[in-house]
Amino acid sequence: MKNHEFNVAFFDAKSYDIQSFNEANTGFGFQLNYIENHLNLETVRYARGSRAICAFVNDDLGAEVLDELEKIGVKLIALRCAGFNNVDLTMAGGRFNVVRVPAYSPYAVAEHTLAMIMTLNRKTHRAYFRVRDNNFSLQGLLGFDMHGKTLGVIGTGKIGKTFISIMKGFGMNILAYDKYPDQAFAEANGIAYVEKEEIYRKADIISLHCPLSDETFHMINRQSLSQMKPGVMLVNTSRGKLIDTKNLIEALKSGRVGSAALDVYEEESEYFFVDHSNMIIHDDDLVRLISFNNVLVTSHQAFFTKEALANIAATTLNNIKEFAEGLPLSNEICPKCSG
Repeated sequence: MKNHEFNVAFFDAKSYDIQSFNEANTGFGFQLNYIENHLNLETVRYARGSRAICAFVNDDLGAEVLDELEKIGVKLIALRCAGFNNVDLTMAGGRFNVVRVPAYSPYAVAEHTLAMIMTLNRKTHRAYFRVRDNNFSLQGLLGFDMHGKTLGVIGTGKIGKTFISIMKGFGMNILAYDKYPDQAFAEANGIAYVEKEEIYRKADIISLHCPLSDETFHMINRQSLSQMKPGVMLVNTSRGKLIDTKNLIEALKSGRVGSAALDVYEEESEYFFVDHSNMIIHDDDLVRLISFNNVLVTSHQAFFTKEALANIAATTLNNIKEFAEGLPLSNEICPKCSG
């Protein structure tokens, strides 16, 4: 089968997706059928006639949707993201090949993490709107020096390491935790690997950069929050379900958590990536988070740079090319992996 005859149903397509994939596809020639809707039981029918689907983080790839995809004749699930916790891999095993984009631009996520920290600390988002209203008061905008403070980084994959490299420039004391610590990296960069509990006790800022799994689900909960240094800044640009939102809200109300920067949210699939400005938000926890003046929420945009989008498109289309040509799949997810 020639590439131009290989149909791909591309779900949750935004204008920026279409532009980046069309540009990359000039070198591949696949038939990309863009669909605005999320993939779910109601929209799965749009995949008819396609050998592959291209899905994103908030598409539903649970057991029921997989059953329908199999009936339609889809053989390949191409995720244009690194995470795959939205895929029922047990049900997918033996029925589909599932591929992903394991890395696109660690700089994009790491730099956005820094941007959120600096914005939240120095309150530049609040100052911007205040000055536009001719209010030049500094009351309520007090920040703190990053220099000399302790940063805790949980997860030191490519993004975590890139983030650490950036934050070293602030003269911070950096503590790291990873299930598989890279001691060579630690020695080369003058950081220390410690247990999570030590990070909770000592860190002024804690940043999460780990995948979502059964082990990390709600790792930030009432117990772990109670161990944290009073007034800690908590940052999550990784996976929403690493944090128990209700417990975080309690900690914000009590002052245990002094501020929080969240690019992800555990129930984000209902809201993120879509304009809801003319609608009522029915998620009480999300509404409460947004209402705090010491919480900064962005809508899963840490990955969103030109370079990252280009890398995502190129890797995704190459994954599809390998499948279409019967080649070994370099970015295939094994059915026994966890999210």
